[in-house]
Amino acid sequence: MTGHILEALSSREMARGPFKDADTAKKPGNFQHWQLQRDDNDLAWLIFDKKDTGANVLSAEVLEELGKIVGELEHNPPKGLVLRSTKATGFCLGADISEFSELKSETGVVDKLTAAHDIVDRFEALAFPTIAVIHGSCLGGGLELALACDFRFAIAGAKLGSPEVQLGLHPGLGGTDRFTRLVDPVAAMTLMLTGKIITHSKARKLGLVDQVLEERHVAAAVTAAIAGDIDKSSGGIRGRVLSTRPARQLEARQMRAKAADKAPPQHYPAPEALIQLWEQYGGDSGPSMRKAEIASFARLMMSDTSRNLVRVFFLREKMKGLTQVRAEPVKHVHVVGAGEMGADIAGWCAFQGLSVSLFDMEPDKLAEAVGKLSELCEKKHRSSSQRRDILDRLMPDFANLGVERADLVIEAVPEKVDLKQKVYDEVEPRMKQGAILATNTSSIPLETLGEKLRDPKRLVGLHFFNPVALMPLVEVVRHDKADQDMLDRASAFVGQIDRLPAPVDTAPGFLVNRALTPYLVEAMVMLDEGVAAESIDRVAEEFGMPMGPIELADQVGLDICLSVADMLRDRLNTDLPKAPQWLRQKVEDGKLGKKSGEGLYQWKKGKADKQNKTDPAPDNTLDRLLLPMLNACMACLREGVIEDEALADGAMIFGTGFAPFRGGPMNYAHKRGFDNIRKSLQTLADHHGDRFQPDHGWSGEGSV
Repeated sequence: MTGHILEALSSREMARGPFKDADTAKKPGNFQHWQLQRDDNDLAWLIFDKKDTGANVLSAEVLEELGKIVGELEHNPPKGLVLRSTKATGFCLGADISEFSELKSETGVVDKLTAAHDIVDRFEALAFPTIAVIHGSCLGGGLELALACDFRFAIAGAKLGSPEVQLGLHPGLGGTDRFTRLVDPVAAMTLMLTGKIITHSKARKLGLVDQVLEERHVAAAVTAAIAGDIDKSSGGIRGRVLSTRPARQLEARQMRAKAADKAPPQHYPAPEALIQLWEQYGGDSGPSMRKAEIASFARLMMSDTSRNLVRVFFLREKMKGLTQVRAEPVKHVHVVGAGEMGADIAGWCAFQGLSVSLFDMEPDKLAEAVGKLSELCEKKHRSSSQRRDILDRLMPDFANLGVERADLVIEAVPEKVDLKQKVYDEVEPRMKQGAILATNTSSIPLETLGEKLRDPKRLVGLHFFNPVALMPLVEVVRHDKADQDMLDRASAFVGQIDRLPAPVDTAPGFLVNRALTPYLVEAMVMLDEGVAAESIDRVAEEFGMPMGPIELADQVGLDICLSVADMLRDRLNTDLPKAPQWLRQKVEDGKLGKKSGEGLYQWKKGKADKQNKTDPAPDNTLDRLLLPMLNACMACLREGVIEDEALADGAMIFGTGFAPFRGGPMNYAHKRGFDNIRKSLQTLADHHGDRFQPDHGWSGEGSV
């Protein structure tokens, strides 16, 4: 009830000029997606409200209608124009990405963009003041449209940014030119190169918006802008200095170094393309840079990188959609076990607004969990009051009393069946009716864990990945006795805490660990053969992995890697090699990787200490590392561990960091060719052993 009242009040307060309320602004007019009307002072209000959607995006049809509206305004100009959205989600989320697949050639992209540029250029050239009133999200093409206005007013809470680089692109609707001319060009370039989204206050400080307002002050601010009483933003001193090409070249060198460190240009060409645009045209007149922007954008859009990153965008949307189920929301989470994973899970849930109780028999671990959450708040730049509220939501529970109040109990104790079952014996009788019992096991089949439960229907797997605050994936594990309502609620909970669910069947290692383990184990075998750790990692990183398998094993923890590998070797009919004895000795000696300060690498200040110069790895290193991972993905698909290739790719990208620009392991396999994969695996099997035997799925034997 309260939510409906607040929504109604918010709707009533929104300044709409002659459109008295939301219903008036939605009445049919000459256009599907826009409404245009003038008030008594001959001020035109243009309302952007894309039909039949919850959020505004710039589709071809939307832009076509805008062109007709611009024609009307050119023919019969008002005293000024206010542009705004009435969508609850905000001003505009950017281009309609679903239309990207319709464009098949650079020429087609150039033609579409040239027409779109003509509309926005004419909009910018209108012979009267134009004002964009921005609330909520103003991103990508939406920001580019706002940049074509004379003034931008942000409602408190607005978020602005140019995230195109995440799709392997740069702004393509004139933004590269208008943004760098409006504000400090280095700051504008930094935002476009990183895709970072900024708050209304940062946008105001930068000069991206001219005023930050509450809704009740919009009308007065519009009147002041029309009267010429509000100054426009400018690029300032640095903008004037960087109008010369030699000055831009100096800045461009620094930009290239920073961009290449985060996104190697051979894999992610968009940052370099954007830097080249600004370096060459940043000091010229707008039209020349915008024309070059069109050609550059078209080249990028047709690249494999962009096509694959757009695919990743839709994989994320598909997985988000799995959280949109009718389910009672989780309000209180109780976590049993304050080890590394339990503490991080509890902290993340509290960070995302849930009430959390955390039990452990060791008080020091509970204190460490609170400290880690405080550090997370600092990393995420939360204010002191926000931090206080977040920390207040995490309640150390020395007596395990939170069980009775919890909607969801998450067990996060070490990977030992008897220990986990002991936890269930303690908590199950005390859980309230309808509460979910979840395990964070990374590999143990749920049928085994649930053998002694009174009500195994309430047991689900919620397998988080380390570090919880960075890795967006959670495997939602089902088993034969699981209740579908419990699984739906578990998926909805994953959405509540801003994570992506991957529904998997209970099976050894589920999907991600089953696919990742042979990749890590093969790296250990190569270490045992005398190949340098740095050389192995370098091959994986050159392929596009965020880090190599040796560093990743240290990050995960050598004890966990060894445990999962032993379990998979015992439970699966594979020829997974046994771990070298020296690796077992490291684990016995407590040299577990990053968390202990030493593992396969020495760790200093949170970073692996690597040698710069090592002998190159053998030529077949990439295939030896990568193809066992792909083989395991194929086996999981054939066995029905995961439903389809799209979810498998999404799980591996968001759970392991598999090179996003390659679109996922199965997408890579299709690009390379299933027959090539099968033959390459067979060649490796002939030379290195049966662990490389290709799965039947590569030759179509068995359903995928």
